[in-house]
Amino acid sequence: MSDLNRLTIAEARTGLRKGDFTARELTESCLTEIAGAGVLNAFVHDTPEIALEQADAADRRLGAEGAEAPAMCGIPLGIKDLFCTKGVPSQAASFILDGFRPEYESTVTQNLWDAGAVMLGKVNMDEFAMGSSNETSHYGPTVNPWRRRGDDAPLTPGGSSGGSAAAVAGDLCLGATGTDTGGSIRQPAAFTGIVGLKPTYGRCSRWGIVAFASSLDQAGPMTKTVRDAAIMLGAMAGHDPKDSTSMDIPVPDFEAALQGGIRGMRIGIPREYRMEGMPGEIARLWDEGADMLRAAGAEIVEISLPHTKYALPAYYVIAPAEASSNLARYDGVRYGHRAKLSGGEGITEMYEKTRAEGFGAEVQRRVMIGTYVLSAGFYDAYYRRAQRVRSLIRRDFDTVFADGVDAILTPATPSAAFALGEMADADPVRMYLNDVFTVTVNLAGLPGISVPAGLDAQGLPLGLQLIGRPWEEGALLKTAQVIEDAAGFVPKPEKWW
Repeated sequence: MSDLNRLTIAEARTGLRKGDFTARELTESCLTEIAGAGVLNAFVHDTPEIALEQADAADRRLGAEGAEAPAMCGIPLGIKDLFCTKGVPSQAASFILDGFRPEYESTVTQNLWDAGAVMLGKVNMDEFAMGSSNETSHYGPTVNPWRRRGDDAPLTPGGSSGGSAAAVAGDLCLGATGTDTGGSIRQPAAFTGIVGLKPTYGRCSRWGIVAFASSLDQAGPMTKTVRDAAIMLGAMAGHDPKDSTSMDIPVPDFEAALQGGIRGMRIGIPREYRMEGMPGEIARLWDEGADMLRAAGAEIVEISLPHTKYALPAYYVIAPAEASSNLARYDGVRYGHRAKLSGGEGITEMYEKTRAEGFGAEVQRRVMIGTYVLSAGFYDAYYRRAQRVRSLIRRDFDTVFADGVDAILTPATPSAAFALGEMADADPVRMYLNDVFTVTVNLAGLPGISVPAGLDAQGLPLGLQLIGRPWEEGALLKTAQVIEDAAGFVPKPEKWW
């Protein structure tokens, strides 16, 4: 079989256990596809030797354990460059980490390797996960496999997990890891017609993941189907004593949770998300999504999340403040890039020059904003106030869930994918508005998922977002499965690369 790379994780699992093909053959199919997709710039550090070694180990394990082998055994994945992988470049798409090869493995990737998964390589992203278009990457932008009908203009795959999204959508891998700080899994998933799941904060360990905003960052799976997301999350999740924010609770069988319907569930439609200027295509898709859930037996109720309008400004105070603190460690002393000095300059000048050279424009912008809002005289006016708003946003969700709402349905993004360069020189606030439907989920620490549900008039994918109760990813995935089945989204990007 020459198109094994097009399989879903669930299909590959079945084929591997039946002996229809080997993990090595599956991995080789993906490696061949990656080699021919350089124009997408999705993979930035290829690891074919590691991939084939892990695939052979998976074949031996499958031979010994058979059906008892973990579900992810032999599954080839792309790993976002934010995850530290032992001995493999892990740069967070930043020049300041040039040449950095960790001597340790992130907990999430170690969990995947323990489950027998295969690393094809590291995938592109926005620098330090700061961006919504994958245009801030030191490696250059990733290109979306999708194109507008009759138009060859390259499109963004979204960000920050744009490389992961493009790799999955282009069938370069069967799944990929992503991280989500304000929508960085869900927005690129919507832009590329795949499934992206942001788990509850604390479900997956953050240890070994390069930090952007520590109280918001959360790892999650990016896959071709909802079932695949359930399978992959089961391997990624788990308590980690090395991460103080990791929750010590059992990891349920997320795939088993897909069984059964949603009859009797109450799905909330927040009135505040019907924003002025929302494109008609997005509004119609949202209504269609509600109809899909209603037809499956769910009760659709209108709800209010009154502090939604303050979410974006609060996020863009809190996230840069935490980024300013987290990125202070990159100084050119211990690892990564160090600026060359002309002589006679001291350590302070070395710090300044290294950080000026090493950080891109967007990272510099956010570090400066964060430093400003944390400075004396502005801390109370900005950071403390933003934290109060965050508490109110969380209380809005708590109130809705206490009233019996099981999940909340919203659009995933305010538009389909836009062209690369379209917003590059614009007011950065325009780019930040891409997160308008997603940041509340991070501020409240809730699980959220984007499911492809339709195409716009130009033939580009559009996604719907479901927001769930904390720690109830199983119910969220089951509801997402209903939308996936009802929408019947099967289009794939026409291969042009």
